[in-house]
Amino acid sequence: MGRVEGKVAFVTGAARGQGRSHAVKLASEGADIIAVDICTDIDSMGYSMATPEDLEETVRLVEKEGRRIVAIQADVRDAAQMEDAVAQGIAEFGRLDVVVAQAGVAGMKGEPQTQAWTDVVNTNLVGTMNAVHAALPHLKAGASIIATGSTAALMDVSKVDQPGKDLGGVAYVFSKRALSQFIDTLATHLAPRMIRANVLHPTNCNTDMLQSEPMYRSFRPDLEHPRREDAEPAFGVQQAMPIPYIEPEDSSNMVLFLASDESRYVTGMQMRVDGGGYLKWYDYHI
Repeated sequence: MGRVEGKVAFVTGAARGQGRSHAVKLASEGADIIAVDICTDIDSMGYSMATPEDLEETVRLVEKEGRRIVAIQADVRDAAQMEDAVAQGIAEFGRLDVVVAQAGVAGMKGEPQTQAWTDVVNTNLVGTMNAVHAALPHLKAGASIIATGSTAALMDVSKVDQPGKDLGGVAYVFSKRALSQFIDTLATHLAPRMIRANVLHPTNCNTDMLQSEPMYRSFRPDLEHPRREDAEPAFGVQQAMPIPYIEPEDSSNMVLFLASDESRYVTGMQMRVDGGGYLKWYDYHI
């Protein structure tokens, strides 16, 4: 028996990166998967989104684990599309037990800046809310909601040196902080129903989002066109451990724990998989 045997998990942003890793990890431990991803580029983002072929690969990998999957191209920014995706999954599997709101974009250096702000907030914050709200009517006692925040949401960046310089980057931090508060409040009021809600905060993760020119430029603003080999030595500033980033599976291990009954009394938590990044910003406090 797997750790999530017989459960059904709804995973957004599942075509590649952490989302794919979560879907495959949960499938390897016995879950069937409802997978969604936009699978088309967002013009204001400076890097490419996943493709339909990427989503097909997620399907292949889940089925390789012997589990079933319903895969749908859908945009988390659209509440109706999320409701339809959940409905399709429940029509196939008859239940829903786990929500993994993973879909997210990084708008650093995005242009036009106001559109980058809008697309990041609508994906990371509103998209998380759309996915969770689509699932809520179908969740029963024992269900688990997991949203992906970011170590960036926990960093002390209260001072603004140059207001208006990078709205897409500001939107990333804002959206991850706001979704963290959303989940915290939701966890409080779902607790009497025995439904759990937690946030996962990864540090730099070795995905296409991190390995992109806009992110390289964020870490090496001194270079006009930095490459991976230029930026990677600077990635370590985020962590206390001497690592540049974590791998998607490191996040997935926490997702599996939070999805399983092993965490049946764990709710309202901000779970960090950050190589000690948080420790660099804050003194100990209860």
